[in-house]
Amino acid sequence: MALLILGGTGTLGRQIIRKSLNEGFQVKCLVRSFRKAAFLKEWGAELIYGDLVLPETIPLALFGVSAIIDCSTGRPDNKFSLELVELNAKYILIESAVKANIKRFIFFSISGTSIYSDIKLVMLKIMLESRIKASQLNFTIFCIPGFFQGLVPQYAVPILDKKFVWMTKELSSISYISTQDVATIVIRSLSISQFKNKYLPINGNKSWKSSEIINLCERISNRRANINQVPVYLLYFLQKFAKFFQWTSNISDRLAFAEILSRGHSTNKEMKEILYILRLNKEDIESLELYLQEYFERIIKKVRELNYQALSDDKKISDLDF
Repeated sequence: MALLILGGTGTLGRQIIRKSLNEGFQVKCLVRSFRKAAFLKEWGAELIYGDLVLPETIPLALFGVSAIIDCSTGRPDNKFSLELVELNAKYILIESAVKANIKRFIFFSISGTSIYSDIKLVMLKIMLESRIKASQLNFTIFCIPGFFQGLVPQYAVPILDKKFVWMTKELSSISYISTQDVATIVIRSLSISQFKNKYLPINGNKSWKSSEIINLCERISNRRANINQVPVYLLYFLQKFAKFFQWTSNISDRLAFAEILSRGHSTNKEMKEILYILRLNKEDIESLELYLQEYFERIIKKVRELNYQALSDDKKISDLDF
């Protein structure tokens, strides 16, 4: 089976590419920059030029493809609007997939879309879900709570470097699941008929607030954190202010997610159906405790090997290569 993966240089996309290559799939990656995606070619993926804001580049990329895995999303620093990337271009992708007789279309949405439908990016995801379901494609929509991309630089490193840890006083908690576990679930779903035309949540075993993550880091590292709290209402004000300028409209759309923090929603919805189909146990899913434990063990071992000599001349933990 030949796969076309969009968003292959992102947090989740690269893990899905690595896993699919290891499982023997032929992988094509739609990329805008061959230079930035060179590491994917080194892994064994075929790079195909394509840009979601240039619709004419999409159909040619589907030649010889059996399944599409869409990991792409707009970024706050993109010069193009979210509607152009997240809606118009994805509509063209879906229609092209229908015409190319794609056997499976995998899409990633956001957990709790019905609760946050007033937030722009969530609303666009809902519209895409509807279009996919109406397309007659064999689809699987996985709903994820988000990934802790900033877990190490935002929490672990500042604690070790004795710097301030910035956090909000949020009411909501977010479920942790590793991108490696998601990649495993996604690739295995391609060959299992029970995943066809399903809308399934992918969540970890526990939801976390920022304060709980900081407490966990303190306990594992045996260090105290210097905490600075940013009021959620300040992020809300910045989001409204950014709306006044066209060049900050994408940033405004992203800051709208600050509202999620203040609504007291938990994303810890169990994924019993996925575990049942794949014959997995909860214990097979990596926990945040294990991830941070392994990280701190690696970093402490590195520091001991250097005998703290590398920390002279004001060199900090964040400057070391791990």
